[in-house]
Amino acid sequence: MYRHVRVLARTGIAVATAGALALTTAPGATAADLSYSASTSVGVHNSYDKAKYTYFADALDSGAGMLELDVWTNVFGASWRVSHSNPIGNDNNCENAANASELRTKSRNRDLAGCLSDIKAWHDAHPGHRPIQLKIEMKDGFAANASRGPAQLDALLTAKLGDALLRPADVVGSHGDLDSAVRADGWPARSALAGKFMVELIPGTVEEGNPFDSLWTDREYATYLRDLAAAGRLREAAAFPAVHNAATGDPRTRYTDPTIRPWFVIFDGDAATYANGTIDTAWYDDRHYLVVMTDGQNVPPAIDATNPTQAQALDRVALLARQHASVVSADWYPLPAVLATVVPRGTAG
Repeated sequence: MYRHVRVLARTGIAVATAGALALTTAPGATAADLSYSASTSVGVHNSYDKAKYTYFADALDSGAGMLELDVWTNVFGASWRVSHSNPIGNDNNCENAANASELRTKSRNRDLAGCLSDIKAWHDAHPGHRPIQLKIEMKDGFAANASRGPAQLDALLTAKLGDALLRPADVVGSHGDLDSAVRADGWPARSALAGKFMVELIPGTVEEGNPFDSLWTDREYATYLRDLAAAGRLREAAAFPAVHNAATGDPRTRYTDPTIRPWFVIFDGDAATYANGTIDTAWYDDRHYLVVMTDGQNVPPAIDATNPTQAQALDRVALLARQHASVVSADWYPLPAVLATVVPRGTAG
């Protein structure tokens, strides 16, 4: 018998089909009984890629707990473009569906508004769907001078997804900031997040490599959150900034302004770095912080980046769950049963 079956038997975890949650921690218990920060799910890198999914609706149907979009904002192109390497145009599987009947019927290569329209159309057709983390890599950062700054992004997300969004204000509640809230109260239960999307923002590769850019996405959006909260307008915010790249200690100390540090409760970095023994990943779990571990296939021993065996992929998810990952991200789009897996964080395996 494959090792992953023994792992599942010991932990009570059962892998389900792509449309269902995939966990039981005790007789009669389900993944919905866990808080969001107490679970580990699986994400798909660059889910907008037509080579992976013909339409973004296919990515939404995959069962994955996290889907990723790359967004460009520079003044050389119009709107918020979604593409991996074209900074001035769109190259993606989004089609700007007005409703579920249009999913998989229209031309693709749409901007972020079109992708969000597809997400809303799919959402309306799947009430009570699994909570989905939408990871947006801001490839070249915000461009407030082109009306593509944090406030404009929030307005777009709100116009397209509205009440389907989990907002920072929903998590903060009566607390003063996100850090205080999650450390005291944690995150909502997965059951409470049924039908919800949470938007995570990370700095992009072009932005991070630009020597003339000193205001990256993470710091810009966290400053914006802090200022909205001070003005009593936190409800307007629609996304969560993430600290990008794994590091020892508290990575938020990289921000010289200590007043923005409490607005980071999501951390995103290389899985192999998180798992190499130099980082106390339990520190994140103990404080109910979320950790997205990317390129899960590269943790030794490395497995296939796209199509490992199901047993190998499930073993890797269990390994990184023990390392306190909230999301294990890879390119395992051919394995929907793996993508739909949800296991208890910190204990699986």
